[in-house]
Amino acid sequence: MNKICAFLRFALITVLLANTACSQASNCKSCKTASASKNIKNGPIIPGADQIPLYINYLKGKNIGMVINQTSVIGKNLTASVDSLVHSGVNVKKIFGPEHGFRGNASNGATVGDAKDPKTGLPVISLYGNKHYKPTPADLKGIDLMIFDIQDVGVRFYTYISTLHYVMEACAENNVELMIFDRPNPNGYLIDGPILDTVNRSFVGMHPIPIAHGMTIAEYAQMINGEGWLKNGVKCKLKIIKVANYKHDLPYTLPVNPSPNLNTPISILLYPSTCLFEGTTFSLGRGTLVPFAVLGHPELKGKYSFSFTPKSIPGMSENPPQKDQECFGIDLQNISPNDITGMGSINLKWLLELYNAFPDKDHFFNAYFIKLAGTAELRKQIETGKTEEEIRASWQPGLTAFKATRKKYLLYE
Repeated sequence: MNKICAFLRFALITVLLANTACSQASNCKSCKTASASKNIKNGPIIPGADQIPLYINYLKGKNIGMVINQTSVIGKNLTASVDSLVHSGVNVKKIFGPEHGFRGNASNGATVGDAKDPKTGLPVISLYGNKHYKPTPADLKGIDLMIFDIQDVGVRFYTYISTLHYVMEACAENNVELMIFDRPNPNGYLIDGPILDTVNRSFVGMHPIPIAHGMTIAEYAQMINGEGWLKNGVKCKLKIIKVANYKHDLPYTLPVNPSPNLNTPISILLYPSTCLFEGTTFSLGRGTLVPFAVLGHPELKGKYSFSFTPKSIPGMSENPPQKDQECFGIDLQNISPNDITGMGSINLKWLLELYNAFPDKDHFFNAYFIKLAGTAELRKQIETGKTEEEIRASWQPGLTAFKATRKKYLLYE
């Protein structure tokens, strides 16, 4: 009797959840979304992957490919989504891994090769090693549906959205549907920075959007489709499993680090601002346990009292900038999350301050800065002494136009 009651309770819950799934009209006619419910006031945020009844029956009987990494987890026990689906009888055929690899333990920029997952025995195809960014027709052969389930942080140069672009393009070209398990954007409150000039298009910036775009992965996928950014204007057939109870301005602490060097909540919030230092001669903490939360250079000795020394850390940064050199500069480790989000903007003060303090200004920037900024203009503005206010004013026309475009593709308030 207890088993029957338990089964009936489970069946009732499944039916109730399934009934909340809905196909919503969107800007992309081939896109369908499923949501557990409308936002419930003060309800817990529930990522798409956790809402198993919304998609499990849709997956049964199909050959599935999964674009996943260490953030692709389900439930409080943080069970890998691939393990959960395989255990549920879903026919997963292949795994595709982004930068940092399927297990998320490769350093930034490190080549990641194809492999075999020892737990499931499934082949793992790298979408980062040897510039193999886009699944080939051979990769997708026999796949009926692809799942994209990766935690993003809402920043243009974080490469998971570039992987999303190429997966969408490959799916569109090979008539494979893409299901997205949507996840919250921890920087969802923030829309700021210069708009990328497409002459500077690269894997760290593919589309004309600001540095911080304020969208989830699924919302961004709708924008890629709707704006015709895929090759030859092809459209990817999307099915979206929405986040329940989510709004863009809600704080969200990630249950799993999204990459080796975004290893704290503070680093994730600082990332839109401090990652620009990747385009300079400065250390931004790679080679320490607090990347993106410290900024410094050996030539600032005597100007700043705070110091740190980058070291080689396998799996995080084997050869960091200013390796084994004592760097002097700014410590951001104890900054309040509320102070970061309260600004409502990218912090330019640190960049301007350290540029002005650095004695060898001709060698402050490197060639990577323009790719990160998305435009050559920001470097010119800093070098010619433009104020923060003048720089921000130059961003506003582009930001205003982007916000109007963005609004068409939003799934959440």
